[in-house]
Amino acid sequence: MFGLPLWLVVAVGAVALFGAFQAYYWIGRRLGDALYRSRMGRRIGRERIERVEGVVRRWGALAVYGCFWVPGLRHTLPWVAGALRVDYRWYLVASALGCLTWVPVTSFGLYSLLWAWLSLAARSPALAAAAVLAAAVGVALLLRRRRNRRGAPAPEAVRSCRDA
Repeated sequence: MFGLPLWLVVAVGAVALFGAFQAYYWIGRRLGDALYRSRMGRRIGRERIERVEGVVRRWGALAVYGCFWVPGLRHTLPWVAGALRVDYRWYLVASALGCLTWVPVTSFGLYSLLWAWLSLAARSPALAAAAVLAAAVGVALLLRRRRNRRGAPAPEAVRSCRDA
């Protein structure tokens, strides 16, 4: 990539993500309760921020490490951790460990996936196109299923209707 060795690109990516996580924390800490009223807070939504607050209160620095592996939390939780004033020493350690583990795994995993697909495309363009189509259908089905779950009534509500 860009004529640079892959390991260097991954290292630069890890440092950049670590820097972003520190900025998110300090911006969240500075905003405090104003996070809800900020442009970012309005975009995320109060309900989502409150759910993330619950995760941070319950798990602390472990939530910071875990957020690297959960796409929706990766760029939301650090703001909230700052606003809740999570101990910065633990935040720093958890975000460093997250960057050191998540960036290489995803970079090399995605890199391997890309090269496998390019190798398949070189041997059989039709099969490579079918693989992309199958992946697109899989993602569409997953998104549809998630949307349907959000609209479904809670199990307690269903039980209470049956009991009535």
